[in-house]
Parts: sequence; structure tokens; C-alpha cells
Amino acid sequence: MALTVRSGYTRPRTTERTGLADITSPPPPARKVKDAGLSLAEPQSKVLLGRLWHEYVRRHFRVLIVATVLMMMEGSVLGGLSFLVAPMFDQVMIDKDRDAMVWIGALVFGLFFMRAVAGFIQRMLIVRVGLKVVTDMQRDLLGHILSLDSAFFQYHPPGHLIERVRGDAQSLQSFAATALMTVGRDTVSLISLIAVALYYDWKLTLIAFIGVPLLVLPMVKTQRWIRSNTRFSREASARISNRLDEIFHGVHAIKVNRLEEHERGRFLGDLNEFLRLRIREAMGQSALPALIDILAAGGFLAVLVYGGSQIIDGNKSPGEFLSFFAAVGLVFDPLRRLSSVSGRIQSALASLERLYGLYDARPDIADPVPAQAMDVPADTTIALRDVHFRYDDYPVLRGLSFTAKAGETTALVGHSGAGKSTVFHLLTRLIDPQSGEVTVGGVPVSAMRLGALRNLYSVVNQDAALFDETIRYNFRLGRLDATDAEIEAAAEQAFVTDFARDQPEGLDTRVGPRGGSLSGGQRQRIVIGRAMLRDAPILLLDEPTSALDASAEATIQKALNRLSADRTTLVIAHRLATIRDADKIVVMDKGAVVDEGRHEDLLSRGGLYADLYNLQFRTGDVG
Repeated sequence: MALTVRSGYTRPRTTERTGLADITSPPPPARKVKDAGLSLAEPQSKVLLGRLWHEYVRRHFRVLIVATVLMMMEGSVLGGLSFLVAPMFDQVMIDKDRDAMVWIGALVFGLFFMRAVAGFIQRMLIVRVGLKVVTDMQRDLLGHILSLDSAFFQYHPPGHLIERVRGDAQSLQSFAATALMTVGRDTVSLISLIAVALYYDWKLTLIAFIGVPLLVLPMVKTQRWIRSNTRFSREASARISNRLDEIFHGVHAIKVNRLEEHERGRFLGDLNEFLRLRIREAMGQSALPALIDILAAGGFLAVLVYGGSQIIDGNKSPGEFLSFFAAVGLVFDPLRRLSSVSGRIQSALASLERLYGLYDARPDIADPVPAQAMDVPADTTIALRDVHFRYDDYPVLRGLSFTAKAGETTALVGHSGAGKSTVFHLLTRLIDPQSGEVTVGGVPVSAMRLGALRNLYSVVNQDAALFDETIRYNFRLGRLDATDAEIEAAAEQAFVTDFARDQPEGLDTRVGPRGGSLSGGQRQRIVIGRAMLRDAPILLLDEPTSALDASAEATIQKALNRLSADRTTLVIAHRLATIRDADKIVVMDKGAVVDEGRHEDLLSRGGLYADLYNLQFRTGDVG
């Protein structure tokens, strides 16, 4: 199994979960996006189950041994009951033996009592192990997904990944809770019942099951049908999850543009496709027990004709025949359940394919080899030298070179699509350049451990990423070990206290999904306060005030001035008036530097910067 990830991809969309906000690259020109889905060869079932066993199930080996013994005890009850039919009929019913009635009754009671106790305990053990395995798998799966590159998230939308982590893993838990118990119990039941039938008449047993070989091919084909349709239905379920994710995230745009019926229709289309696939899957799973019923019908007919003739001829007692008949009759019930479980096994294998397809994805961007890893430098000077980068076939950076001195504020300006946000991605190693060098303090960013590198940065951008938690919690994402006093101090510096004190629970007020209960300026102040709390030596500002009105921008700018003091600051500026005091302004166009200097010098020289500034001055967007 392998993940097909292109070296180039459309704009990444990644959120640093250590308090960093989203950094979004400008989109390349519209073009067809290639599918970078998981490329799965048809895997061997034993390979998938082997991995599951070694990675998750083996640690519960002792518990499973106990559960297996209890399953065997529960499953053997049917064989014992069928064996007792002969003495119960011949000795009690015909010979009127009262002593036999007592011991046979005691044995029947003991068998049912044993089944009740063993069944209860083994069910609890299996369910417990199944829940633990799925919980561990979901934990590891999320950790693995978060380690993957930005390209992966570009090609795999949230709804699909949610369905992998939740839906596919939960289907395995359902399989463990029901199918494994059925396999263990009914396999023993089947063996014990066949043993009783063979004990009483091995020839008649062979006659009863003579049609079994004829069902092998239809059952194999039916199992393949189930597995194929299950795989497609899981993918359809992922599309439904993704559709809902997009609808709920874009609900305001849907309402404003009166797209309710349109989105409802698209959702209905996905539902209908999912329904069609689930019906096909259910047809396959229902066909397996039906095949067993056909086999049972033929077996019963053969047993009745042949066995009845033996009783009439006096070659077999009625009790022996009834005991044999009970064993054969009871055989088909666990056989039906096992055939049904085989369908569920195929469904579980389809989910396991999808899960391990995700597990086998590997990031291209990773820590350097330990022996080659370099320490984080004390100097925070940022330098890019002849950097080239492209998204698929679209070049974004074309030999970009500039330096941002430590402790100074360097601004990046230029038209949309000039590659400004891509610079931030390169610095944080969300992406790597195709050529050129990106350094901090003279050390290539690719030579530093990812965790140590990203600890150098605090990031603030216009898309304030908040979680549906309290204001205090969103602050603490900047530094998880921060005390309440430190959080309150950062809130004061970022002017968050100004509006938090009016909230019913102050800093413990929930902000709503993505901070939806707050205004844009309030969300932005929380993100700035989070960056203050993080207290990293390098500050990356990606147009943090471009979407705010003049009043909110003035407050945010004060907070940003406090935040950037004595830090190496790199800022992407839309409103040029906000960077007049920058130590250096780097003017970018088509992925290269066309000019750099201070505000006054750039204006005096004319060129692109002066054109941009004059355009904003005419449109009233300079301050």
C-alpha cells in the first residue's frame, strides 16, 4: 500500500495546533486538481489481520485466551444437549427410568447454567478488548494524520478523514463485539454438533452435508461482492460526511445566496448513492444465510428419507435417530450465523484496508537524521537564497532572495499570488522548496528538528483560528503550561480583557464554533494574545488586519506593536499604511524580489511599491 502524493500540490491548508493560526497560500490559477487519493493494491486478508493482531490485539492476548475458553464452554452446550436427546427419549420417555430423568435433568440444567455464566463473561471481555483496540487505533491514527504533510490535507478533505478515523474504526469495533463472539461460540458449537452426528451415524452425516462443496464457489463470489460494495459504501459515507462539513461551515453563504434547495439536492444525491451501495451490501450479506438454508433443506430431506428407513427396518432406535436429527438440525443454525459473520468479516476487511491505507501514508517533510540535526541558533536572522517553488506545474517563487535581520520588522508586499504566504510555509516547513536555501541564523530550516524549528515562531493571520472552547483555553493553546496569571496578563496586553469582562463568564466564556460568537476584531485579539503568551522569538504576521474596520484595526495594531517589540518580525501587508515604520519593505512580484528598502525610499524611487501605495491612496485604503 502506498500514498500517492505529488511533489507539487495546490495550496496547503494547515493549522498548527500549538497555537499557530492558519497560514494560507494564495491559490494558483484555476486548473483541474489531480486526485492524490490512497493507492491500494488488493491486499491479502491475512496480511491485514496480521498487522491488526501484532499492532493492537496481541497486547490483550491473555484476556482473549480466557474469552476463548469461555466461548468454547458456551459453544459446546448445543453438542451436549443434542447428545442427551437419545438417553432422554429412550430411557425416560420409553423405558420410564426415573433415575435417568434426574441425572439427565441435572445435566441439562448444568449445561444451561454454564452457558449463561460463560456467555456473560466472555461477551464483556470481548467488548472491552474491542473498545480498547478501536480507541488505541483512533488515537494512533489521528497522531499519524497530524504528522502528514500539507499536501495530504489538500487532497483529502476533512469529511473523508473523519469517516476514516470514526466510521471505519467504529465498524471494526462492531465487528469485534459481535462477529468474534459468534465465530468463537458457533465454531465450537458446529464442531460439537458434527461430532455427535458422526458418533451416531457417520454415513448419514456425510449424506446430510453432501451439498456443501456445491456452495463453495457461490459463497466465495458473494463474499467478494460484499467486500467490494462495503468499500464503495464507506467511500460514499465519507462523501456524505464531507458534504455535511462543507454545508455547516458555509451555512451563512448558503443562506445569503438562497442555495438551501441546491445543497439539499446535492446531499440527497450522495445519500441515494450511499443507500444504493448499502442495499447491495445487505443483499450480499442476506444471500449467505439463504445459501445455507438451501443446503439445510436438502440435508433434512436426505436425513429423513435415509434415517426413517433405518428406524422402520429396526437398525436404529428412535432415540438415536432423534439425537442425530437434533444434532444435524442444530448444525445449520450456527452455520447460518457463521455465514452471516463471513459477510461482516468482509465488511471489516474493507474498513481495515482503508485504515491501513491511511497508516501507510508517509510524510515527505520529516525530521533530519539525528546525526545530521543541527541545534536552533540564537540568531534569528531569516534569509532566503535563490528559492524556487512550484505548485504542480504553476511556479510561485522564481529565485526569491532576501534577508530579514534579527530584531527588525520586515514587510512583504506585492500583488495577490506573488508568493508572500508561500514564504511563511517555507519558513515553518509546511512545504520545502524545489531548490534554493531557507535559513534562520545561518542554519537551514531543513537541518533543524521540526518541533524545535516551529517553536521559533508565533503566527497571527487574518483567519483567526479558534476552537469551540473558552477564551482561556484558546489562549492556553499558545503555551500549554501557562498559568492563569500569565493568561490574564496576555489578555490584558492584547486588549482581550476589554470585551471579556462584559461576557457572562469572563475568560471562561465559550467562543462558539470557530469563534463564531465573537466579532472579527475580538477573535483577532485572542489570536494576538495567544502569540504573546507563546513568546516565540520570531513573529509571522499574515495580513492580520486586512478584514477589520478602522476602529478594530487601530486596537489590533496597538496589540501588534506590543507583540512585535524586540522580535524578528516578518509581516505580509495588504494595507501599506500599516508598514510605514517597518525597518525594511520587500516588494515581490511573480515570485521574485523587485525592490526593497524603507517606505520613503521606495516611494521616492517609484516602481511597483509606489504604484500600489498610490492606488490605495486613491481608493482610500491606506490608513
